[in-house]
Amino acid sequence: MKKNHYLLLAVSVFMALIGCQNKKQQALQTAYEKEINAWHTQRLVELTKPHGWLSLVALEWLHEGKNSLTSFGTINLDKNRLSVEIENGVSATLKGKKFVEGAVKSDDEKEGPDTIFIGTRANILIKRGERYALRALDSEAATRKQFTRIDRFPVSLKWRIEADWKPYEKPKKLSIETVLPDYKEEGFATGVAVFSNEGKEYQLEPIVDDSQTDYFFIIGDKTNGNETYGAGRFLHMGPPVNGKIVIDFNKATNPPCAFTVFATCPLPPPNNRLPFKVEAGEKKYSHQ
Repeated sequence: MKKNHYLLLAVSVFMALIGCQNKKQQALQTAYEKEINAWHTQRLVELTKPHGWLSLVALEWLHEGKNSLTSFGTINLDKNRLSVEIENGVSATLKGKKFVEGAVKSDDEKEGPDTIFIGTRANILIKRGERYALRALDSEAATRKQFTRIDRFPVSLKWRIEADWKPYEKPKKLSIETVLPDYKEEGFATGVAVFSNEGKEYQLEPIVDDSQTDYFFIIGDKTNGNETYGAGRFLHMGPPVNGKIVIDFNKATNPPCAFTVFATCPLPPPNNRLPFKVEAGEKKYSHQ
């Protein structure tokens, strides 16, 4: 009888411990869901701001010399120098003042880009490779006005991964393919994140900004084209700490190209294309 009593007591203690662990895990999951939901709410605030990615309505590529654009004016491109002459009858402002003509800066300059406002449109000159273009963002764009939500996979701690950080001896130059066939984005990497999934080891290489505070992963996986955007997703993480870097796939987002054909998005490098499904983060965006 004593044996049975001790056995029942041991089982009761074991079950109580399991219950406590389950409650603790559930509490962690609930707190984590709250954190990720708050992060995604802020992500949508940025996405839907008056001149965010959802308001992108045009991308006009420029050639050397004079470029005439309807309802805007003339842009003169002279060996990397840009000047604008606003069309007669069009009211434009630059830095809060009436703008008729003058030199303007593009987004490749430290002080730039200049933004020329015409009605509800913000016009910005961008440089991609050796080419310049005029990008127009309209706060009244249908893509912005009709936006409601982005579906996501359920938030799961499984996809918050603490990876090993393997630094390079010196920064590695990167040349990243984009949705534009003749244009590659340049960047650099300072190391690679190494993690395991179902017993196999994988690596992801992020692009690092000049301040080395933003580690930008352009990733692909087996959900692309079905559950998620076909050309991959973006993931911005903080810097490594003590040889570890957090890769939180719950923060994987659609690139701007998922919302508009006027964006110039980078594509996942071959070594950042994972051979399994990452069922976390944003799903494919529906324009309807």
